[in-house]
Amino acid sequence: MIHFENHMGKVEITETYFANLIGNAVSSCFGVVGMAHKNTRQQLRAFLKKGQIFPDQGVGVEMRSDGLFIELHIIITYGLNISAICQSITHKVKYTVEQATGLKVGKIKVFVDGMKAES
Repeated sequence: MIHFENHMGKVEITETYFANLIGNAVSSCFGVVGMAHKNTRQQLRAFLKKGQIFPDQGVGVEMRSDGLFIELHIIITYGLNISAICQSITHKVKYTVEQATGLKVGKIKVFVDGMKAES
């Protein structure tokens, strides 16, 4: 959970909300095929519950003193400019999160964990 206070009181935002918000923003970017597992816990969960889709797959969010720290693990289309795709994702995620929550995004790390041929 992300906790903060504003002029109206204490606010708590769940990780599931962030995962859905960020996952939808990333998926809508050009060149992104899907999200990869960010750790072995997610890999094991996906293995045991085959066929289920998890909203937090490939997304990590934590609150730090300089703002939100967001970690993304993605799979992209083979043959496209990786730098351009990552830059597009960074801008889109930052804009989406700041508009939806009002929180400042401090840092976004994008890890390209795989590539797939366009189908």
